[in-house]
Amino acid sequence: MGGTLSEATISRIEQSSGALATRSLARMDEQLAWFRRLPADQRSWVTLVAQAGIGSFVEWLRSPNEAVRLTGEVFSTAPRELARRVSLQQTVELVRQTIAVVEEAVPSLAGPGEEQDVADAMLRFSREIAFAAARVYAGAAETRGRWDARLEALVIDGLVRGVGSTEEGSPVSQLAALGWRAEGAVTTVVGSARIDLDPTEALDSVHRAARRAGFDVLAGVHGGRLVVVLGGITDPLDAARTVLQEFGDAPVVVGGSAPRIEGAAEVTATALSGLRAVAGWPGAPRPVSADDLLPERTIAGDLGARHELIESVYQPLVEAGDVLLDTVVGYLDGGRALEATARALFVHTNTVRYRLRRAAELCGHAPTDARGAFTIQLALVLGRLSGYGPARSTGPQNGQSNSH
Repeated sequence: MGGTLSEATISRIEQSSGALATRSLARMDEQLAWFRRLPADQRSWVTLVAQAGIGSFVEWLRSPNEAVRLTGEVFSTAPRELARRVSLQQTVELVRQTIAVVEEAVPSLAGPGEEQDVADAMLRFSREIAFAAARVYAGAAETRGRWDARLEALVIDGLVRGVGSTEEGSPVSQLAALGWRAEGAVTTVVGSARIDLDPTEALDSVHRAARRAGFDVLAGVHGGRLVVVLGGITDPLDAARTVLQEFGDAPVVVGGSAPRIEGAAEVTATALSGLRAVAGWPGAPRPVSADDLLPERTIAGDLGARHELIESVYQPLVEAGDVLLDTVVGYLDGGRALEATARALFVHTNTVRYRLRRAAELCGHAPTDARGAFTIQLALVLGRLSGYGPARSTGPQNGQSNSH
């Protein structure tokens, strides 16, 4: 291709390369608002790229078979950080502005009858530049992806280990680098990883499912467990269902909700506690909230769950007064028989029903339900051992009121 142009034309283009680069930068400044907002150092990098591009065009006119090497050298003049600050689309706009400047200069640079040859050469060279830019950005994206994957794994590892948000190198401090945007509530979902996918495929699938639902997401496979942190949620269980199929065929536990990402370590610890204890409830739903596993978590040795069970179940019943507490204890100790409990308390069965409904409203667990009864009975035992108020077994109460 270069043989069709005279050396005089190529020399004129070469001598004008500095002026063409300057005019290209002026055109970019005039036409592209985002370019005007670039810091001075990044604008200087773009200037170097423009100068290198025009210089490579001259060399290509002399050696068109060196297109790949010459176009690749255009972007080697700028640091890698420029690819993060200037998008591929913006790079195409810069190339377009430079081409427009060169095309305008063709009549004064080309020898007689060579105008079209120079224009055609510029179009072919710009195509090679586009391919070179695509290679640069693809390489940067691949490198960024590997770096993000390593950082994400470190964040998940920190959450699993329970590193707090105030500690140096905490997971929360690293989230900005991963593009975490959500300001709202977060939850953590844990379960077994799928065995039909390798870890990379599994995590990619989780990211796609979560982002389709509009959530920010962090995910990692940790010791065979899939740990997923979802941000911008409203209801933890509803959020967990959007990624449920990405887990293996085993229980999936949701660690409740934290109002901000700073609480991610806490909800992750809660979810993992639930996962360790969920085998104690074979009929647990999938997914199941760690809050619904308080009895199993307590038996498994989770002191936080023990405290929460006493605080949320036992204490409200005690603070409601002896009448309500004695009714619940008598009902449970009497084999959950309404009539027998009513006879023992000398009240009507409807009174017992009312009091049991009231107990369910206060502690969140219905004594008339098998699961609720188990939870309340365990809370009563723990509460008695804690020394927070009495919970007594109830026998016949002479003179007990029949009223509500």
